[in-house]
Amino acid sequence: MQLKLVDAIKEAGNVKRFLPSEFGMDPSKMEHALAPGRETFDQKMIVRKAIEDANIPFTYVSANCFAGYFVGSLSQLDTLIPPKDKVRIYGDGNAKVVYMEGDDIATYAIKAIDDPRTLNTTLYTRPPENILSQGQLVEIWEKLSGKKLEKIYIPGEDFLASMKGMDYVAQAGMGHFYHIFYEGCLTNFEIGEDGEEASNLYPEE
Repeated sequence: MQLKLVDAIKEAGNVKRFLPSEFGMDPSKMEHALAPGRETFDQKMIVRKAIEDANIPFTYVSANCFAGYFVGSLSQLDTLIPPKDKVRIYGDGNAKVVYMEGDDIATYAIKAIDDPRTLNTTLYTRPPENILSQGQLVEIWEKLSGKKLEKIYIPGEDFLASMKGMDYVAQAGMGHFYHIFYEGCLTNFEIGEDGEEASNLYPEE
């Protein structure tokens, strides 16, 4: 679908900025991603190449983890509500994750769309106050709820082993979880000259 949009933009010739759909992590940082989830990133990179080959003005928005899916559940895989008694902790629970509210992502995207500073670059939504480990997230919930949860720590090798036999979609989702919560793929790199951090550009938000 996005390649069809690229073709339409090329034909129109008057589009001033294109923000392709790029929810989640930056695909250019995910060359090492596990199959089958890697296909998602490969497809996004195909779209990027088509955009850049056509000299279409762009901004890529790296949105990271939507809080609506990841915060309320304390980042549990199979629910959107917080666990009552036990919580699964991925690895040691210390990998840093970026949790973003959807409205904030939308606000940053709207501001970036005609900002010359974000032309032909990647906008990372990575405000420092939104960066938490899963362990920190659980700790905050325990303080708010007044209840301690039993922590079940899942080693990386056990998490990967649990993917065997799952269907394609489940394996892809689990792979993404692994990169986020075990490898810290949202925060384990510095934003270079080819990117901007949203809260630095728009501190008023």
